[in-house]
Amino acid sequence: MNEQTQYQLTIKAHDNLGTLERILRVIRHRGGNIKSMQMQTIENNTLIMTLKLTTERTLSTLQNQVAKLEDVIAIE
Repeated sequence: MNEQTQYQLTIKAHDNLGTLERILRVIRHRGGNIKSMQMQTIENNTLIMTLKLTTERTLSTLQNQVAKLEDVIAIE
């Protein structure tokens, strides 16, 4: 089995109905395994998510797929 590297992502997105579920689905489908997650809603219906996750794929692939989601504002 390949060794997985742990990463931390911070995602800023519009807090619309289903946004959280869509982000988590993309991460799961792209081989991400979430180890911890912190989320809060800030002003103007914006949510900030901090995720610690492992993946066997490259982080840039995962970031690019999440960034394509309509509600995502920024990803670091």
